[in-house]
Amino acid sequence: MIARIWKGKTKIEHVEDYTEFMKVRAIPDYKKTDGFIKLTFLKRMDNEFAYFDLLTFWKNIEVIKNFAGDDFEKAKYYPEDNNYLIDFPEKVTHYEVFAE
Repeated sequence: MIARIWKGKTKIEHVEDYTEFMKVRAIPDYKKTDGFIKLTFLKRMDNEFAYFDLLTFWKNIEVIKNFAGDDFEKAKYYPEDNNYLIDFPEKVTHYEVFAE
């Protein structure tokens, strides 16, 4: 199993809208990919920003390529992300899951 980790940041006033967008648009997109296993979506806030860590779990790298494309280390964004995100990290990180 492979864990794929993406990090994002929004202004604090966008946290609720972005959270809802992820629940309605992005998370269903992940879940419909054959070989997707599960996800964990984390958020924390300070006085100015909301920080997100998205951990998705996949059967293998080939499955991730079906979701993200051949350049599977490149972060995948949706057009709506432009309404919420402050920066757009170019890459995600992958780890082999060796224990749960």
